[in-house]
Amino acid sequence: MPQLDFHTFLPQVVWLLISFTALYLIMWRVAVPRIANVLEARQKRMEDNLEKAQELKREAEETLAAYEQAMAEARTKAQALLAKASQQLSEEATEREEKLAESLSKRIAESEAGIDKAIRNAMENVQEVAVEVAGAALQRLTGEKAPEKEVSEAVDQAFKAGGSA
Repeated sequence: MPQLDFHTFLPQVVWLLISFTALYLIMWRVAVPRIANVLEARQKRMEDNLEKAQELKREAEETLAAYEQAMAEARTKAQALLAKASQQLSEEATEREEKLAESLSKRIAESEAGIDKAIRNAMENVQEVAVEVAGAALQRLTGEKAPEKEVSEAVDQAFKAGGSA
């Protein structure tokens, strides 16, 4: 093996030192600064991204707070509108109930008046029929026809005595 040959050992060490020094200088002057620049740029980009992320997070939190405030205001307005509408509907319902009660009261009064009139007419008809029946009954019993005026007065007295006139 040529590496272990002591005659070529010294020139190999010299070439090793020359190669090492050349590579060291190339690395020190060219490669390392480029790597350092790339690493610095990468670090700066990451810091910028972190700053942007924090700024976006802050903006998102502000937007969320504004949204929640707007929602709270909207809920408050909606509740106020619902309360107003409920009150208005309640007032309208009360008005309608009052009008309906008034209308029903009028109808009841009219119906009662009609019933009273019908009862009076019926009583007059009953009284007329009673006069006719009494006259016919008196004629059958006595064989004579009684004067209609006397029969009518007798029936009137009978109704008054019964409390139906």
